[in-house]
Amino acid sequence: MEFVTIRDLRLKPGEVWEKLRQQGELILTSNGRPVAIIAGVGEKDFEEVLIALRRARAQAAVSRIRRAAAERGADRLSEVEINAEIAQTRQQRRSFQTEQ
Repeated sequence: MEFVTIRDLRLKPGEVWEKLRQQGELILTSNGRPVAIIAGVGEKDFEEVLIALRRARAQAAVSRIRRAAAERGADRLSEVEINAEIAQTRQQRRSFQTEQ
């Protein structure tokens, strides 16, 4: 995967588009940090690619949530403990809403 800077995109767009055609994907950076992924798509498959990207982002988010739960030990809660947490959170929300 090749990295290109925002400056390169602005000053040398032809070179960036050629790299994109060759590589398929590029990582766009700003101040040395990745800020975006540029992926080549066609007229006929751009919606399919977008759906796949969104699905991959959702899967990555679920994986992060699961890792965080495991680190807190929440992955070992029993059904009774889970239901107690839900009930407590709902009660707190109700109390908060009535205070306002």
